[in-house]
Amino acid sequence: MTTQQMIFWSFIAYTLLLFLITWLTARKANSHSFFTGNKRSPWPIVAYGMIGASLSGVTFMSVPGWVGDRSFSYLLMVLGYFLGYLVVAFVLLPLYYRLNLTTIYTYLHQRFGFWSYKTGSFFFLLSRTLGASLRMFLVIMVLQKFVFDGWNVPFELTTILFLVLILIYTFKGGIKTIIWTDTLQTTFMLLSLVVSIVLIYQALDLSFSQLISKIMDSDYSQVVFTDPKSKLCWWKQILGGMFITISMTGLDQEMMQKNLSCKSIKDAQKNMLSFSVVLIFVNMLFLILGASLYIYATQMGLSAKGDALFPIIAINYLGPVAGLIFVIGLISALYPSADGALTSLTTAFSIDFLRLDKRTDMTEKKKVNIRHLVHISFATLFVGVIIFYRYHSTEHLISTLFYIASLTYGPLLGMFAFGLITKRKIPDLAMPFIAVFAPLLAYLLELFVANYYNYKFDFELLLINGAITFLLMFIVSFYPSKNEN
Repeated sequence: MTTQQMIFWSFIAYTLLLFLITWLTARKANSHSFFTGNKRSPWPIVAYGMIGASLSGVTFMSVPGWVGDRSFSYLLMVLGYFLGYLVVAFVLLPLYYRLNLTTIYTYLHQRFGFWSYKTGSFFFLLSRTLGASLRMFLVIMVLQKFVFDGWNVPFELTTILFLVLILIYTFKGGIKTIIWTDTLQTTFMLLSLVVSIVLIYQALDLSFSQLISKIMDSDYSQVVFTDPKSKLCWWKQILGGMFITISMTGLDQEMMQKNLSCKSIKDAQKNMLSFSVVLIFVNMLFLILGASLYIYATQMGLSAKGDALFPIIAINYLGPVAGLIFVIGLISALYPSADGALTSLTTAFSIDFLRLDKRTDMTEKKKVNIRHLVHISFATLFVGVIIFYRYHSTEHLISTLFYIASLTYGPLLGMFAFGLITKRKIPDLAMPFIAVFAPLLAYLLELFVANYYNYKFDFELLLINGAITFLLMFIVSFYPSKNEN
């Protein structure tokens, strides 16, 4: 059996295992199961599964590839993640549970009004659609290159195949199914990470301790950069990580939907805290893997770098077992990037825009049919966005992912911060205009300081975007407010 065939049949076996879990968890599922998991999700299972959902294929490939440009400075960003998770656990989760929310953007309706609520949900739909599509694109591209190109299968058809599979196993069970499939996927991803490190240091003819010593003696191990004009400056990494977590986890329906499916606020907080600690060690392993790959590439005289580094070495140089392990890890990263996004987007649109949870004039069957239509529509949208990325990709997709997040999550950060920190009201109808203007102003500010002050924004662009939103909301709060409730 060739490596190509081995990879393909492993993909089939893994997918069938997911379908088995889907069948077991979705047999008695209803709309409440789809949206909230009947509020019965065990917090240890949620915490463990969220590791895979948070990392995704972008982390699996881009973080190791990033080591060549950023060394271990990403570790400071991970520290920022931890600080952000504390804010989510002790500020945002208590708010969501106290208000008994199904979608977290309902808070904006209660705090500001109808248009603020719709604006918040819309920016989540935009952010998650672009971000999840980008995560899926990276994985599909690798599988296309190493498997499906050999069989002359068009990229567009490969994309449709993956989305159909994901659509099928999330169609009925929703969040109730995803809680358990994420557990499986996290397990395979972590096993692939650990085994890949073992295979690398064996290929280098080193022990693990010798590998660590070699990494510490190299330039890759540098963590702290002090130049304030550099993207790698230490405080930018910490602040950026903190506010990316607050925005992409605490203000994100996909991540919060899993937390809100827990039995109680205490369980949700235990989930968040345990998950945030484990994530530090997991990301450290990804950095070790990245440094190991670059050391191996240098030793072998390879020019590969960035997102291409890991797949090229694993599949072309370390033998069929390493290639198989890599692909299994990558597939494990693909599914949680898509299933949770597809479910949360369906939930947000169904609840925030169609108000299916409030419609008493519809039968349950009709609500389910509408939900299915929304589910299929978002899957179709994913296909279109992924094909667009096919022709507009960059060397480091994780940079693109965070840049998109900085622009699209900024208004959400500003809106929630203004609602939690102040008691002021705003003219509700102004919110859509503020949410569009703030990212545009942040983008223009980025161009200005880069051209005239030779200063480059990195992760702090998200914070600036949120601050502009906050400031604009504060200014308009002095005008008479006639909120629509």
